[in-house]
Amino acid sequence: MKIGVHPNNLHLRLARLWPDAFVDLQPKFVSYAEGRDTAALLESGEIDLGGTGSTPPLEADIRGLGVEYVAASAPRPANGAIFVKSDSPIGSVAELKGRRISLIDGSFHTYLLARSLEGEGMSLPDVERVESGARDSLADLLERRVDAWVAMSPRLEKALERDDVRPIVRCGAAIPNRSLFWTLERNGLSAAEIRAIVSELSRIGNEIAADPRAAARLLASGDRGGTDIDAWEKVVRSRDFTVFPIDDEIIAEQQEEADTLLRHGHFDKAIVLKRPETTR
Repeated sequence: MKIGVHPNNLHLRLARLWPDAFVDLQPKFVSYAEGRDTAALLESGEIDLGGTGSTPPLEADIRGLGVEYVAASAPRPANGAIFVKSDSPIGSVAELKGRRISLIDGSFHTYLLARSLEGEGMSLPDVERVESGARDSLADLLERRVDAWVAMSPRLEKALERDDVRPIVRCGAAIPNRSLFWTLERNGLSAAEIRAIVSELSRIGNEIAADPRAAARLLASGDRGGTDIDAWEKVVRSRDFTVFPIDDEIIAEQQEEADTLLRHGHFDKAIVLKRPETTR
């Protein structure tokens, strides 16, 4: 099985390094740059399984690719936030109207921003979304090229330790922020393969939780961004690595996100997700 691994999915990033991970599925771990590439790699057959935030599989469904959800993490309320400069006049989400906001558009950042704005009677067109890509978003914020920045781990933890930026909203106040593990229906994973994937993700998650220092050591060993073991340990300890099979609650959360992004004009057509009992 070809399992896609990108830097922001720590569960699969650790699985690639974990002893005997997915051994019964004869895994081949395929590295790629970011979660938004997952759908294209699944479509081309370069990978059979990927893990992302909640938004990329919806983007894939908008393209008619036929997403099949395999598993989901527990909610990760600490893994995202919107920051402004400490000396910014912006005191809350309500004051973001007309402002430039740096984010990875089409990731869970978009949903976090949409739900945060919606709570203040605004929508995505009320702000200017600035695609961060591979740029240094923190530098953009500090140098006032943007007014706010949507951040995620591990940069979020570092930002929280700074005195020149401050958060105005955290993920847990707006969205569940799960990791979703998914494929495409056309890739034809069997029920036995899906059960094996859920079992392995769960096993690895339990072992990570039992020894977060070991997980942090593995993450730090291959980190080109300079995040050290102590910082990675904080990241690992801050999240729940429990993994569940897909159920009605998770599909309902995805449906709510799809409907929200349609209301905000990010999607131009409705998506109707299949309930687990109607999937193969």
